[in-house]
Amino acid sequence: MITNKSDTKMDAYQYSYTNATGATMEEYSFLHHASAGLSQNQMQTFMLVYNSRRKNPNDILLATLLGFLGLAGLQRFMTRQYILGGLYLITFGFFGIGTLIDLVTYKGIANDYNRHLAYECYHIARMNN
Repeated sequence: MITNKSDTKMDAYQYSYTNATGATMEEYSFLHHASAGLSQNQMQTFMLVYNSRRKNPNDILLATLLGFLGLAGLQRFMTRQYILGGLYLITFGFFGIGTLIDLVTYKGIANDYNRHLAYECYHIARMNN
């Protein structure tokens, strides 16, 4: 079987995104845009770093639900929003209202974090190769 260079490159891009468990179409879209122009080695670095730091929306949902049990703000700490996480913790999730809002918007919290992470990973991949 003969494969050419473009087939190999296509395979690298096609199969790289499949490790993102629970990823939405929106996440696949911004991953595609964030990784545009990377070589195959850079793409491997990008996906390795991205998959190791990515937050699954279901994990954010679980952390938000723990807010109703007294660990309010855990979802904000997980997404590097330390000041907001501290405020949630001190005020019991803004008296439950903030935690309730996060319960509805947990996918957006995860997508925002993952989007910023993707662009951070792009720069890491570009620097390494």
